[in-house]
Amino acid sequence: MPLRSINLHLVSDSTGETLNSIARATLARFEDHHVVHHRWSLIRSRLQLDRVLEGLQHEPGPVLFTLVDRSLRHALEEICERLGVPCLSVLDQTMALLAGQIGMPAKEKRAAQHVMDADYFRRIDAMHYVLAHDDGQGTAGIAEADVCLVGVSRSSKTPTCFYLANRGIKAANVPIVPHATLPPELDNPRCPVVGLTIETPALIEIRRHRLRLIGADGVRQDTSDYIDPESVKAEILQARRLCTAHGWPVIDVTRRSIEETAATVLQLMEAWHARRNQAEAEARGQGA
Repeated sequence: MPLRSINLHLVSDSTGETLNSIARATLARFEDHHVVHHRWSLIRSRLQLDRVLEGLQHEPGPVLFTLVDRSLRHALEEICERLGVPCLSVLDQTMALLAGQIGMPAKEKRAAQHVMDADYFRRIDAMHYVLAHDDGQGTAGIAEADVCLVGVSRSSKTPTCFYLANRGIKAANVPIVPHATLPPELDNPRCPVVGLTIETPALIEIRRHRLRLIGADGVRQDTSDYIDPESVKAEILQARRLCTAHGWPVIDVTRRSIEETAATVLQLMEAWHARRNQAEAEARGQGA
């Protein structure tokens, strides 16, 4: 099948994150295509919308939009109909379904998910926490963590922690280093601890790339334990045994995206809290 190219216009009265996520998730299902994205964000006036309409006339293509203002919606739908291009408000069906279940209409409020409320500041606080507790820093602060990720160097702990922070999760990052002891805070942790592991060839390639980036000319790539196949294999095995000894679940990140790893961490956190709540309930029942 020949490669097909289309223009895709994403029109939002906010940051456009919702549309970008929807477009990315749906286009991932299509092969042999080329999509030219036209992102129009913060469209909140007729003057701003006129720029979008000009772009549509020059490069017609399907339109996905999230616009709250009825007059702007109508103007956009009108020009799309005149140009013969499909136009879809991506949230309408979901809003209608939820309004029917909740029993009241949704408010016409743009960027409702981007308010500076308690949840917003919780995410910012989590981001500061990750910065302060990355790669074994500030181990005393592990007591404040919502989750602690452990694993060998370059096993995706840091990016996973930052992704979790965007969900408001305070994630500490503790490296497992050969011949080094873990911080005492992990002897009896107050939060779930999750191990991240990775297959040896993949880890070696990541570490080689890391050495090239930092210009580690002084490290002989044929002898350094950091990338020596046998040493790396032993390092990974030691880390897995350590997690098993402590009863910590382990996620293999070799073929997982950061998003998938974070989703699994969240599931493990829920399971950990469910077990803890059940144990506390049983303890209270026995003491009654």
